[in-house]
Amino acid sequence: MTRQISRRSMLKATGTAAGAIGVGLGTTALAPPAAAAGASFAHPGLLHTRTDLDRMAAKVKAGAQPYTAGFAKLTANPHAQSSWQPRPAATVYRGSGTPENYGALYKDIHSAYQNALRWHITGETAHADTAVAILNAWSATLTSVQGSADRFLAAGLYGYQFANAAELVRDHDDFELARFQEMLTKSFSSLSDDFLVRHNGAVISNYWTNWDLANMCCVLATGILCDDKAQVTRAVDYFKHGEGLGSLQNAIPVVHDDGLAEWLEAGRDQGHALLGVGLMGTFCEMAWNQGIDLYGYDDSRFLKGAQYVAKWALGGDVPFTASTRKKGAINGWSGSETVTEAAPVNPEMTRPIWAMITNHYTKRRGLPATYLTRITAKSTPEGGGGDYGPNSGGYDQLGFGTLTFTRDKATSPTSTPTTSTAGSDPRPQTGPAASPSQSTAGDLAATGSNDLLGWTAATGITALAGGLLLLRRRDRARRESQ
Repeated sequence: MTRQISRRSMLKATGTAAGAIGVGLGTTALAPPAAAAGASFAHPGLLHTRTDLDRMAAKVKAGAQPYTAGFAKLTANPHAQSSWQPRPAATVYRGSGTPENYGALYKDIHSAYQNALRWHITGETAHADTAVAILNAWSATLTSVQGSADRFLAAGLYGYQFANAAELVRDHDDFELARFQEMLTKSFSSLSDDFLVRHNGAVISNYWTNWDLANMCCVLATGILCDDKAQVTRAVDYFKHGEGLGSLQNAIPVVHDDGLAEWLEAGRDQGHALLGVGLMGTFCEMAWNQGIDLYGYDDSRFLKGAQYVAKWALGGDVPFTASTRKKGAINGWSGSETVTEAAPVNPEMTRPIWAMITNHYTKRRGLPATYLTRITAKSTPEGGGGDYGPNSGGYDQLGFGTLTFTRDKATSPTSTPTTSTAGSDPRPQTGPAASPSQSTAGDLAATGSNDLLGWTAATGITALAGGLLLLRRRDRARRESQ
């Protein structure tokens, strides 16, 4: 029987009230996110936390594998060089029929991100200066993103990537954070928000899964970078209950008894299915780092969908339920498209998406994930923008997951994100590494502390002392440079 993807089916209740926090693995109630608790968001807190950055630096310094292999991929990338020069434009165009110039944007974003990573790992300030110069140049120049419907892809993909690069240098003295936040909000997340509400005037299922997910990532990342709780709430609610094909139950519509769940876009083609899985993983990771568990939401539905795509992409046989989606414009042309089987695959095709997802489920959670483990091993070490082809598809993910997401297996696997549920990290974070003695809320939660009042008082003192020390260091540096 053909399964209709209808507006009614997209609005089915998921058993959780809108805006409520999910239940990890179907058993453990999660702590509320910082936004719900009325606190600021944790920074850095998009794809990488302070703990993550410290881990990368320590592992590379120690010569540990596979981190050194991942770091070698980073340093070999031409975008990761401190000599990179930005090419900002006032208007960025993407889409047929327009003077397309968006290549300069995504290449500059990837250079900013890669240089910022190198700074955090090595402490080499030239890389921080390059990342800041790129971001400042764009925020001083860009006024709009234009084009065909593809302008929404540009807003979504490059918006969330821009936010991640900025998050890594947000406390750098020379970074124009407020100006960058304004540019990101006006030129990127406003378009993404509009797409999730209106879908470019099309029927709700006209655009495939990855369109929604790219714009969901932009809204979430912008909300966190800008400490905008309303944007974060909208993005998380869309993941759980959105009408479009990017929400969890629409992207993964069928769960099988064998623990696999169909990825809708597997009926389209391999490249876009991999893109969608990578974007959903990105969304879940950014949410997790703010204390919101979407990886485990709806009985870890994303794990089942990612396992399905991994098995299929490796050349394995997977079931597929026929589906029909409506296409066209509201009050205009309309039609439909039916897919009846999973598309053919090339087992050699890959994107740098797997390390992040696999390390979450197998290392943080301690869960078995056979197909994810296999496909991650096959794609290690992961590169980044510029390593997967010269066209825009090679820049859809920030990449370098072997370096950034490989982690030791947790001694006490948890289904509860602990990084920032008590609010923002109070430590002064102006350099690539913070003292191990300065604890975050997540560090305390991992050791079993639940004395939030005591922690708040202690970290307040630590923050004050750290701030005074930082001012003294800056003053001394300025005097020495004169």
